[in-house]
Amino acid sequence: MLTLPPLDEILATAHVVALPMKVKFRGVELRELMVFSGPAGWAEFSPFLEYSDVESARWLASALEAGWVGYPESVRDWVPVNATLPAVSPAEVPGVLAAFNMGSAGAAQSVKIKVAEAGQSLGEDAARVGAVRHLLPEAKIRIDANGGWDVGQAVKALRMLSVFGLEYAEQPVATIAEMAAVRSALDGSVLIAADESVRKATDPLAVARAGAADLLVVKAAPLGGVRRALEIVAEAGLPAVVSSALDSSVGISAGLALAAALPELPYACGLGTVSLMAADIASPSLVAEAGGMNVREVVADPGLLAQFAAPADRRDWWLGRLGRVYAVLAGAEA
Repeated sequence: MLTLPPLDEILATAHVVALPMKVKFRGVELRELMVFSGPAGWAEFSPFLEYSDVESARWLASALEAGWVGYPESVRDWVPVNATLPAVSPAEVPGVLAAFNMGSAGAAQSVKIKVAEAGQSLGEDAARVGAVRHLLPEAKIRIDANGGWDVGQAVKALRMLSVFGLEYAEQPVATIAEMAAVRSALDGSVLIAADESVRKATDPLAVARAGAADLLVVKAAPLGGVRRALEIVAEAGLPAVVSSALDSSVGISAGLALAAALPELPYACGLGTVSLMAADIASPSLVAEAGGMNVREVVADPGLLAQFAAPADRRDWWLGRLGRVYAVLAGAEA
């Protein structure tokens, strides 16, 4: 069990940064996050701005594991990584994927494509997926709806998009009951992956017990750390895909540690999102090369921390948030 370090010890090395994005991703154009350095290494605390203090407590537990405990032993030193495509127009597809070196020898040949974006149509989704398939005929394609469809919409959309050859569909609907209904209607023609139904659920194993998914998408920070994520995968008994939450290289290193420690890793991991950012706090950044990442320690660069430091009012907001979330976590540990 994690023993909480004193809050003053965390605050002593805390930095708040604002990193610009190359393209809008999940509505985010400027990614704010906090990092700090503990005795075991650098750690990131970066729940999205709208997340409650209670939900954010798991993110802080993950960060404190990274900085004060360290990661479990790796069973591999290289992790395959997919490219991630936001809900852009077909014309923008080549430019976005170029950041992932798609099409070059040895580059990532798995692409996760965002669909069901608010204000966009199924036709726009199909055009985006089709553009990727045209550009990369042999690539594995997975789509992510972030729970944006209802059951009827999801079944219709997945039957239409399946003509492009889908590796799986991630979180097509919002609830576990809806996931089970979609999976039953598709009868194995498209594999269903659970993301929000795992990382945002009070019971992350409920989706597995309900038979609502074929595989799990796991993220270290929202689940409370690498060790807790490993426990969930083991208890669920389903294949797992490791993904990230629009982290800096420091945060990505937690996902990389999780992927490196899993007994089996049948799918490329969604850990390449630093390529969607116009800036980072580590040099070199933790980005995929030749279709994957080598497992390594990531250290924040003092010059980059200073260059992308958030304004004083935003730093104060994050420091206040850290104090509140620490209190939540301390109460849970009491």
